Amino acid sequence: MKQYNLLLIFVLMVTLLNLSCKKLDRLPETSFTDDQFWNTENDLINASNRMYQQLAGYTIDNRGDDNVNQSGLNVVSNGNRGVAGTSDDWTVPYRQIFTANNILEKAGKAQVTDAVKNRYFAEARFFRAYAYAALVQKYGDVPLLLKTLTIESPELTMPRTERTKVVQSIYDDLDYAALWLPTRAALPAAQYGRVTKSAAWALKARVALDEGTRGKFFNTPNYQQNLQLAVQAATLVMGQGHTLFANYQGMFTHDGEGAGNTENVFVKLYGLTAALGLTHNTSRDLENGRIAPTRNLIRMFLYKDGLPAYNTDNTPSTTKSTFFVNEKDEVSYNTILDNRDPRITTLVYRSGEQSYQRAWVPGTSLGTRSAYAAKKGFNSADWTTNNNATVHKPLIRYAEVLLIYAEAKYEMDGAISDADLNLSVNALRTRAGLPVKLTNAFVTTNNLSMREEIRRERTVELCLEGFRYNDLLRWKIAETVLPKTLLGAKYNVTEWVGTTAASLNLNADKVLIVEDASKRTFDPKRDYLYPVPLQEISLSGNNVVQNPGWN
Repeated sequence: MKQYNLLLIFVLMVTLLNLSCKKLDRLPETSFTDDQFWNTENDLINASNRMYQQLAGYTIDNRGDDNVNQSGLNVVSNGNRGVAGTSDDWTVPYRQIFTANNILEKAGKAQVTDAVKNRYFAEARFFRAYAYAALVQKYGDVPLLLKTLTIESPELTMPRTERTKVVQSIYDDLDYAALWLPTRAALPAAQYGRVTKSAAWALKARVALDEGTRGKFFNTPNYQQNLQLAVQAATLVMGQGHTLFANYQGMFTHDGEGAGNTENVFVKLYGLTAALGLTHNTSRDLENGRIAPTRNLIRMFLYKDGLPAYNTDNTPSTTKSTFFVNEKDEVSYNTILDNRDPRITTLVYRSGEQSYQRAWVPGTSLGTRSAYAAKKGFNSADWTTNNNATVHKPLIRYAEVLLIYAEAKYEMDGAISDADLNLSVNALRTRAGLPVKLTNAFVTTNNLSMREEIRRERTVELCLEGFRYNDLLRWKIAETVLPKTLLGAKYNVTEWVGTTAASLNLNADKVLIVEDASKRTFDPKRDYLYPVPLQEISLSGNNVVQNPGWN
């Protein structure tokens, strides 16, 4: 880690003030020294902006069974990755932690009130917690660094810190952040996008649900405490006046931007006129098949009578909707999309529906290996110019908070009241336009599983937002789900204009095989954690040890 941290020291000196912000147009960043900086509230704002700039925003996540990339097999998803020498999964969060620690150490000299200092200390501690949450989720135990390092620091070769201690540090940071950050209602409109108490509590709820469910299904002690924290933190967010945006599809377009959309608890801002001046290319990624939903995902959507056909582990459900059509009997590409939860209309384009540049014609020629054209998050205005998309990225939505509340409640008690279901799952169904409520009586009458239906709601509501892979891990079902065949659309010669059956890999039901199960593996003794990059082990003098199964 020594070379890495030396690099960070250099990088920070050069780039801390290199922010795409009009407030920093006064002097080139190389003109500043620590004596000249860290003096005013404006300095603290500008320093904190670096943390927002470093945030991961729009990324392509094909690690689960829910979507595939045009470029082929995902080595995490199919179990074929090796141990990397270096990895951004490790180095990027530590770079963010370095930035936060630097602010925490230097901002104290600013000539501002304690309340102002504490607000920006709170932002730094929020971002430090956010980075450690990403590390713990992938690696488990990781070195816990709560200060910046010099070339003489003994921590350069420190071993990994026990997961529970890192998680407690995350909780401590977020409790501090929630104490000093402004509320959602008190945040000035001009500061939209900066973190609030709601963001701190929501992140705590997310981490606590992760730790609680992992603990429960991996049989580790004290998981109930984490589930209780998840409920408590989610409840605090629910008391902050957040509401669901009226239009689900609009959440992922320019319609959902701005302080008026209180479903956005934490959002990464994009736009040439925004403080950080960032852009992305998501709409082009969708068009080019870099994000292509699978049949495995579509199977999980309920039908309009509130009944399923498949479970969230892609096994057939005991009770099936009367609207379900066996895959061998599907008469068209659109059959599987008919009579479903209305959110299916925001996920993929139907055959014949106006899509990116034209009406959608089923096929794989545009790059979508599943032959499903992803719709969620597509913005025609963003599509017009390459790499200049500006729609904001929701990082924590109020919808997720409601789902955390429902899942943590159920997993803590083994039961959930209809009142709590109405606060959470049924609020999402109402927004989506699905008229059937989830109730204990409905579950009993239809021989359903309450756990399964809560997980389904989460999978459908948050689909393609980067949650699926980790959900499979924390539920400890990845070993049964990920090795399964990934499927795509149903082929028929009439609709698939210009595509012949001979050019496709089809199963007996004429359903496209995207990836065969023979190419997919998951080793439960190894794959529930990421491998530690070899360089981190070497630079620590082998004090950082490898995760089990990766040696």
